[in-house]
Amino acid sequence: MGSDHIKNIIFDLGGVLLNLNLNACIKAFHALGFKQNIMDKEQIFSHKIFSRFQNGDLNVEEFYSHLREILENPNVSDEKLKDAWNKMVEDIPAQNVAVLQKLKVNFNIYLFSNTNPIHVEKIEKEFYQTHGFHFGSLFTKVYYSHEIFNSKPRVSSYLKVVKDAGINAYETLFVDDLEKNITGAQNAGLKGLWLKSGMNISQVFEKSAGVI
Repeated sequence: MGSDHIKNIIFDLGGVLLNLNLNACIKAFHALGFKQNIMDKEQIFSHKIFSRFQNGDLNVEEFYSHLREILENPNVSDEKLKDAWNKMVEDIPAQNVAVLQKLKVNFNIYLFSNTNPIHVEKIEKEFYQTHGFHFGSLFTKVYYSHEIFNSKPRVSSYLKVVKDAGINAYETLFVDDLEKNITGAQNAGLKGLWLKSGMNISQVFEKSAGVI
């Protein structure tokens, strides 16, 4: 697939640009007394409240309220729940930032992430503290599932992003670390690049043109 056919690149966030620590999040929730395996590495969200939260069906207050119901502890504070939930989110390495900046010279760069307002707040705050500029400025436009009320791997979610961005699917590469999300993108007419375990974007993309 020649890079001359690709004009746009849409990146996933967690596991692609952002380092995640799912085990730390699971451990933190269990420490609060969760009796069920509410999360797992494959599904990430194995309870419906997490998928509802990332789809924008629940606001932050409602999310915390549902967590307390699962915990069966109405007294656990918002702050403790927030801290446990945010254990999943680590850093965006400088090398990934550099790759995006180089790619932006030759491509329209977008972000499409299944995420939620709590994680976004932490990511954007810590990114600015670390790198000295706003995370969103790396992209032509950012798409968060809770803001567009749709999420991967639904074909409709990719089509919504493509339509809003005003780009052609066949000229667009989608990069994600989950195979099911790549399949969804391909079913929507996009090119797909599955970033498998052990791979990183600095290895995959060379200089500014990239290996596409």
